[in-house]
Amino acid sequence: MRALKKITGFINKNIIYILVVIIVINGIYLYRLREREKEIVSLTPKYHFFFIGQNAVDPFWKQIKQGVESAARDMNVVVEYNAPRFNNAEEELKYLDIAITSNVDGIITHVSNGIESIERINEAYLRGIPVVTIENDSKTSNRDAFVGTNSFQLGKEAAQLMVNATEGKANIAIIVSSDFELDSLNQNLKINGFLSGIKDYPDMKVLEVHTSRMGMISAEEITQSVLNSHLEINAILTTNAVDTLGAAQLIIDYNKVGEITLVGYGDMENILRYIKMGIIYGTVMSDPYRMGYESLMALMNLKEEKSVSTFIDTDVRVITRNNLYEYEESIDIIE
Repeated sequence: MRALKKITGFINKNIIYILVVIIVINGIYLYRLREREKEIVSLTPKYHFFFIGQNAVDPFWKQIKQGVESAARDMNVVVEYNAPRFNNAEEELKYLDIAITSNVDGIITHVSNGIESIERINEAYLRGIPVVTIENDSKTSNRDAFVGTNSFQLGKEAAQLMVNATEGKANIAIIVSSDFELDSLNQNLKINGFLSGIKDYPDMKVLEVHTSRMGMISAEEITQSVLNSHLEINAILTTNAVDTLGAAQLIIDYNKVGEITLVGYGDMENILRYIKMGIIYGTVMSDPYRMGYESLMALMNLKEEKSVSTFIDTDVRVITRNNLYEYEESIDIIE
């Protein structure tokens, strides 16, 4: 009988221990489950934004996209990216329509000229969708902010490059694009900045200003006309990447490397190669990665703080042979 009581007591005591262990295990399991649920909630994106680029192939826009994506990861938001394969204002408008119809939480967009872009941005505003324009602005629309570079300052930096390259003595031809995708106001500001930058150098004269309408082929034709003129032009300024490549190609074809100073725009692979070879003295450009990052941060400020600066300046990058290696290293890090 005593033995039976001992056995019963032992079993009862162990049952208590087992129950305690089960309770502890269940408590740990429930705690971990709650923590997991919190983690899942924290991983749920806060906002759904829409990003419209000018095109999908230009390295410049690829770096902008990288900046947007990096900020999206940092801020735990989803960004839907869309861009025409090549520059196409009509496709940009279609993407704006999709973003507005989808009632997304915010839009980052390149802006092509035309009243249609203004109308779309204003429609987004009326629906309570914040819009941040990038690289090209739309000042007369109800956009909330513009992220980009001061075009006047771009022109002044290009002027300094030209001064350095020619030691303050040059007869200059300017090739400026009037492509409808580009903001003509920004183009004019670049030229005005350039003229401001050379005004204190009496031996630097702008003798011709040409308008490029067909991209690289047009720039090559204009450069050919410049080289065949009797104005003794020995320096050329271009204001976009395509024209820079077109002018560089003609300088090569005419065996004028070293005789014609070329200051341009952009950091396309061939442009950097031509800078390395001394065919292009240097280029100026915006900082695309920073532009992308800041544009998404601007949307976050609009959503969280309800305010943002209407112009976010991402400064000017200057590329020459002197800093080319460091510049390429910085691009590799981003990529």
